[in-house]
Amino acid sequence: PVRGISFHPTQELFVSGGDDYKVKVWNYRTRRCIFTLQGHLDYVRTVYFHPEQPWIISASDDQTIRIWNWQSRQCIAVLTGHNHYVMCAQFHPTDDLVVSACLDQTVRVWDISGLRRKSAAGSQPMMNDPLSAQRMGAQGDFFNVTDVVVKFVLEGHARGVNWATFHPTMPLVLSCGDDRQVKIWRMNESRAWEVDTCRGHYNNVNSALFHPKRDFILSDSEDKTIRVWDTSRRTLLQTFRREQDRFWCLTAHPELNLFAAGHDNGLVVFKLERERPAAAIHQNTLLYVKDSQIRLHDFSSANDAPMVTIRAAPAGQYLPPPRSLSFNPAEKAVLVTSDAEGGSYDLYSLPRQFNGQAADAGQARRGGGSCAIWTGRNRFAVLDKAQQQILIKDLSNQTTKTIKTPVAVESIFAAPGSQILLATATSVVLFDVQTRQTLGEISASPVKYVVWSSDMSTVALLCKHTVTLASKQLEQLCQIHETIRIKSAVWDDSGVLLYSTLNHVKFALPQGDSGIIRTIDNPVYLVRVQGGDLHCLDREGGVQVLKIDPTEYRFKLALVHRNYEEVVTIIRNSNLVGQSIIAYLQKNGYPEIALHFVRDDTARFELALECGNMDIALETAKAIDKPAYWDKFGQEALRRGHVQMVELAYQRVRAYDKLSFLYSITGSTDKLVKMQKIAMSRDDPQSRLQGSLYLGDVEDRVRVLRESGQLSLAYLAATTHGLAEEAEAIREAAGIDEAAIVGLPSPSSAALLQPATPVLRYGELDWPQLHVTKGIFDGKFSFGDKGAAGPRPGKARVADLAAAAVDGDEAGGAWDIDEGEDVRDGGPAGNDADLLGAEGEGEGGWGIDDDGELDAALAAEATAAAAAGFAPPQPGLSELELWSRNSQLA
Repeated sequence: PVRGISFHPTQELFVSGGDDYKVKVWNYRTRRCIFTLQGHLDYVRTVYFHPEQPWIISASDDQTIRIWNWQSRQCIAVLTGHNHYVMCAQFHPTDDLVVSACLDQTVRVWDISGLRRKSAAGSQPMMNDPLSAQRMGAQGDFFNVTDVVVKFVLEGHARGVNWATFHPTMPLVLSCGDDRQVKIWRMNESRAWEVDTCRGHYNNVNSALFHPKRDFILSDSEDKTIRVWDTSRRTLLQTFRREQDRFWCLTAHPELNLFAAGHDNGLVVFKLERERPAAAIHQNTLLYVKDSQIRLHDFSSANDAPMVTIRAAPAGQYLPPPRSLSFNPAEKAVLVTSDAEGGSYDLYSLPRQFNGQAADAGQARRGGGSCAIWTGRNRFAVLDKAQQQILIKDLSNQTTKTIKTPVAVESIFAAPGSQILLATATSVVLFDVQTRQTLGEISASPVKYVVWSSDMSTVALLCKHTVTLASKQLEQLCQIHETIRIKSAVWDDSGVLLYSTLNHVKFALPQGDSGIIRTIDNPVYLVRVQGGDLHCLDREGGVQVLKIDPTEYRFKLALVHRNYEEVVTIIRNSNLVGQSIIAYLQKNGYPEIALHFVRDDTARFELALECGNMDIALETAKAIDKPAYWDKFGQEALRRGHVQMVELAYQRVRAYDKLSFLYSITGSTDKLVKMQKIAMSRDDPQSRLQGSLYLGDVEDRVRVLRESGQLSLAYLAATTHGLAEEAEAIREAAGIDEAAIVGLPSPSSAALLQPATPVLRYGELDWPQLHVTKGIFDGKFSFGDKGAAGPRPGKARVADLAAAAVDGDEAGGAWDIDEGEDVRDGGPAGNDADLLGAEGEGEGGWGIDDDGELDAALAAEATAAAAAGFAPPQPGLSELELWSRNSQLA
């Protein structure tokens, strides 16, 4: 097994030692062992990095302590002198000292200043041979220079010593052993002596340490307990017990107030006391508890001063920090609730006139109860959890009313008026203490904290991993789940909840949207937000101001409230960017707004199609210029009835069949003639035959069949439609006797195959659509470049792009035919341009005048629509209503 592990304070390394006699150094990022240090002859008990030097210290059952240089990967010192298993060895946090604990019942303090000096001089002792190192011992090298010497030998334990450690700042040593005792030793430059002994464990004590920030000692033992002792009084403060598991090791977090203890079946991570300062907000001031004082902080002036000194712990006893604080501004009274004595509260009166110093608490009134909150100007409620009663008391701390709780209550919280919130294990109940009625209930996990908005219309219920927003009648608005613990929350003036987790400050809208505002290095407790300033308390009780950017949640809130003027202002004056904003707008049905944040042509194309903005879709399709996007654009344009856009898309992908059909159904016979010429230049008989059918041109149809070798079909078509000369020429070319041809239909009964004539010939106009006025965002911005003019409407818009295509592609025109590209199977591309030359001149993209305008009526209607605000079309009468009005049976 691995018996010891230590992480490097700054680098991505940790060192381990175990029963294989080896010390291994690992990189925890790559999860690989970098190298192995060999030299011990028995189990390695503990390993530690030096806080500054590139050293590792290891203690072993071979009765030695070794110091290694992990950079040169060499053993630089072997400390001998113990005559039993060395259970522990550690460096001093700041001084050149080492402490070791051994089963020979001694604790030794070693001086390694000589080793540091030698290391600073650049020479490294070479001790690759274990036998020679043991012969030299720790007293000197070849030149009899002492690198490591024993400074003190501490004797006092009756049995083997399992652990020894230094105090982080004071000249103290802590040790524990199999004699079930924890001993404190003090030392100076010349001597060390035993100060006191902590007795209370009833089995072997395996580990002990000093609390990094408080005057506490923690020890764990095989008696299945972790005990907390007062360092100055050496008295037992608290005991934590497990039923089945013995404790073996104990460590403290280097920065946070966290401890970890290993036991038979795993480990437990814990903290000794609450780090959240008790606080309350009133208008522009903050009252909070710090260093046994109630302090007042003014947000506007940033002045911070003590007001009242609260009670301290009696001698030899531990008083946990306050859990909550409730302020009565009318009477300047404060209720401070604590977990002491199974739950108690203290009622303090703040001084009317402040003189700059904390006033004495004087006759602070005290009582028992797990929660205490103000319910009126001169009364407060106290929860008696054991009896499940709510006690209503006056300012003299006298009980005026006793109310039996309607449910099993865990805690109570303040609410508007004479109401209070009763928190149960599964729900929160709104209860009126005067009428003794339940007014509302909402399901929620065990609620830790309750935060009301400034107007008391909305409440946030904070659980361990969820935030529930509800109305003042406890009607749920939304619920937000987090994977890590939620620490605190505060309401913004606009009705947005800001809450903090272990490493983030986030926001939540009443409609359920949430997001991250910023990251934080250490947990903080939010107390107030004002603009871009977020006021909070840290775990040391200090008031901090964090800078935040409220743009994102104000933007989303404006969208929810349909405050489009503010949306426009935020878009113009901020730098909202990122995929999250775009995804949010797209998800919530605002793709036209998302267009303002996107610069990628592909994303703009998809958003434009989604919101039906065919102008931007056309621009981006032109910029991307790939067949797949032109196909998708053509499908959407056809679905919306934009004939000219469909035509342009078909031209760019050379969809000849689709173009011919489009020209046929729109009655564009002149363009069908041009399609015939293009089919001829491409040597495509199938397209020529299809075009002749659309045009009803029998001569061309016969010519195509004859050139394709289909003489029988050509003869039949010519004979049927009365083309005698053509039929005779075809028969002679085929070499068939006229007498052999039987069953021909009579020419008098033949009918020319022609497609139906379009009712409206709108080849250059879009199909009729419902006209609506522009939305608020259509006229506020120009899509694409912010400084550019908006796109031209209707026909002129397509003409501009088509003309640009012709100008840019020259001979290819809207067909996007590169210079020299062959559009036929064997002919040059120039023939196509020659065929369309004079006829297509001045028509970018075929028959679309660059200077074309809407007719006067449509132009006037478009102008009026652009000037008006958004007015969606009104729905007509339903069939049911029409039937009920007109039917005699209704």
